[in-house]
Amino acid sequence: MNKLPLSFYTRGDVVQIAKDLIGKYIFTCIDGVTTGGMIVETEAYAGENDLACHSHSGRRTARTEIMYHEGGVAYVYLIYGIYSLFNIITNVAGKADAVLIRAIEPTEGIPEMLLRRKHEKLTPKLTSGPGLVTIALGITLKHYGMNLTKELIWLEDSGTTYTEEHLLASPRVGVAYAGVDALLPWRFRLKGNSWTSKAK
Repeated sequence: MNKLPLSFYTRGDVVQIAKDLIGKYIFTCIDGVTTGGMIVETEAYAGENDLACHSHSGRRTARTEIMYHEGGVAYVYLIYGIYSLFNIITNVAGKADAVLIRAIEPTEGIPEMLLRRKHEKLTPKLTSGPGLVTIALGITLKHYGMNLTKELIWLEDSGTTYTEEHLLASPRVGVAYAGVDALLPWRFRLKGNSWTSKAK
């Protein structure tokens, strides 16, 4: 497999990138242990014009500042005071687009992932949700702003491509406050894959 180049992330269409990420592989190497798997669910967030996006209307805070960086870096934030969610910043600097990684199918370092999640056996509950993915991969707030073309967190292309017919598009999760933007079908799941999070 080949590591995804910076040019993959700096393209202008975040929705297309969210689709293209299905079937790609994400890996982490933390304390010398590599863990990872195939991405099977994503959500797109389209910067300033998307009311569901943290950077909507040009909002800039200490938390969202990394969103205005050039694509190819990690945006990690905490929800419910418990879960760190991992997002990939896309587009050119200043656009503040992002893709949330919602679920993966584990392929590498499974014993370590089970240990991190305190699970005894491999089931879809291990990584079928954005907060569960980060725990399994060892991603925390300290990885905020991490360059995704380096050696700590990176993505790879297996050569397998999924087209529109392989994807299930639906509204994003937990963004009811976003009005009409909450209805945008920008959540993408790999059809028939048991590792995606449950439908809402």
